[in-house]
Amino acid sequence: MLVISIQSQVVHGHVGNSAAAYAMQAEGVNVAAVPTTLLSNHPRYPTLRGRVLETELVADLLKGVEERDLVDEAAVLVTGYLGSPGTAAVVADFVERALLRNSKLVYLCDPVIGDDGRVYVADGILDVVRHRLLPAANLTTPNQFELELLSGITIADAQGLRAACAVLAGQGRIDVVATGCTLTDTPDGQVETILCADDQLSRFATPRLPIRPYGTGDLLTGLIAAHLAKGKAMEAAVRLAVETVFAVLVRTQEAGTAEMRLVPLPTRAP
Repeated sequence: MLVISIQSQVVHGHVGNSAAAYAMQAEGVNVAAVPTTLLSNHPRYPTLRGRVLETELVADLLKGVEERDLVDEAAVLVTGYLGSPGTAAVVADFVERALLRNSKLVYLCDPVIGDDGRVYVADGILDVVRHRLLPAANLTTPNQFELELLSGITIADAQGLRAACAVLAGQGRIDVVATGCTLTDTPDGQVETILCADDQLSRFATPRLPIRPYGTGDLLTGLIAAHLAKGKAMEAAVRLAVETVFAVLVRTQEAGTAEMRLVPLPTRAP
């Protein structure tokens, strides 16, 4: 079981592959982790060291992934934070080649373009996500803001969520896991992760905790990828991932830390 995961990497904290790779490995899945950034920490700290990796370097690493036949071995391909428009285009080229080479490969696109009402990537990245990556994806994991931005639909209720997911699917088929959702019928004090597949909604609500550590979406995406790689059905993969992320958040709240308390990964009852 192998997942190819292309996203950011940090020295301190758990975002991008620094959240997802460990979680997938803890679930018993091998990971080929390709970095798009090498940073000291996420950008919300007062200082930030390191850099977005050069497009040529990312392209070279992806060529190495192909030369080692990892595309043939992989069950799931994940893309997350892409760093620059040039790297986004190179990653899109790789995704297209990988899907042609391995017809059984499941492609999971985490848009990672914004949150809390603001876009934090360059327009060129948004264009690649919208026009090249999403049309190729089997599954995408946007937060509610990203889903609204990509679909052009304001989501207030389940009907709006279905409509937004239909826009993303276009003429094809894509399952959507919408994260951080608050709809008109979401219970007070809860936040939902909602799977939209075949126009059916599966809703997973957890208590809204008074903390906002970064990387929860990256962790959720990695866990979903791991469970899919192990052969779980989509709904089961999402449910298990939500349970683990919530357990991590409870532990983080109890510890009073700004970064997720990810290690060791919480275990589930058999």
